[in-house]
Amino acid sequence: MDLRTRYLGLDLRSPLVVSACTLSEEIDNILRMEDAGAGAVVLFSLFEEQIRLEEKNMENVLASTSNMFAEASDYFPQLEDYHVGTSQYLEHLRMAKERTSIPIIASLNGTTPEGWINYARDLEQAGADALEVNIFYIPADIRLSATEVENRYLDIIRAVRKTVKIPLSVKLNPYFSAMGNMAARMEEAGADGLVLFNRFYQPDFDIDRLHVLSDLQYSVANEIRLPLLWIAILYGRVPVSLAATTGVQGAPEVIKYLLAGADVAMTASALYKFGISYLAKMQFELEDWMQRMGFQSVDAFKGAMSQRNVSDPTAYERANYIRILEKEKRP
Repeated sequence: MDLRTRYLGLDLRSPLVVSACTLSEEIDNILRMEDAGAGAVVLFSLFEEQIRLEEKNMENVLASTSNMFAEASDYFPQLEDYHVGTSQYLEHLRMAKERTSIPIIASLNGTTPEGWINYARDLEQAGADALEVNIFYIPADIRLSATEVENRYLDIIRAVRKTVKIPLSVKLNPYFSAMGNMAARMEEAGADGLVLFNRFYQPDFDIDRLHVLSDLQYSVANEIRLPLLWIAILYGRVPVSLAATTGVQGAPEVIKYLLAGADVAMTASALYKFGISYLAKMQFELEDWMQRMGFQSVDAFKGAMSQRNVSDPTAYERANYIRILEKEKRP
């Protein structure tokens, strides 16, 4: 079976991609991901806040040190919230590139179109095959308009595009009122690919201790439906690569996303649950399904169930909605 696919202009041996997560903080884990069949790995994210803290701390060190010597330039005060500093991230990226043959995609996570974006150039120079920008921004300020929120995303994309030449993907949230239009504008701003969707970690309340809980909840398979819808709508309509990154718990979700038109399906939660070797199982089940269905390659069925040939996808979805309601009425 031919599992090859193209994502962001890169040739991948498989549509199975490891999404940005802490598992990639260990080079040995990345090697295991490659051995298990991953087509590419998105490294854990370098955060805007992390970069700003390091720069501020370095300024403080320089200001308080009157006789700087060469070794002192390697000193950074420890940042307890982050496992890896910016210089370590770049070295980690270099090592990953040296020791693997699959594409390594760097990840920047931020909310403003300012100085942290300059690190995109460093990531490119360190050997990143592509860059994923995760704009993890929750517009909690009620004075912000929808236009201001959208422009923030577009300004970041333009700034990064001016900084690097490598392919650029944007991990975005599903809460834009006109997702299709926003996707097209992101492509015009310089995005080569879209990753659907960012999964905001929402708080819960402990009603006995009156505490806000910020525990991590892994994604589940039934979360694929919203990104599945938008990938099916965008496929062939906006000239960007499409990556799916929610709810990929096994081969069935990978297959559904590919049928909708995704170039790749990204997973992390499943690897935390079942281990990195689970990638091999997902690949085996994907190949088994392709053989049973008579598909010799991923390209043979990618986008087969998209809405590309439907003149009015809105009406199409509304018709499905009505049919579901009618079905529910039956005894």
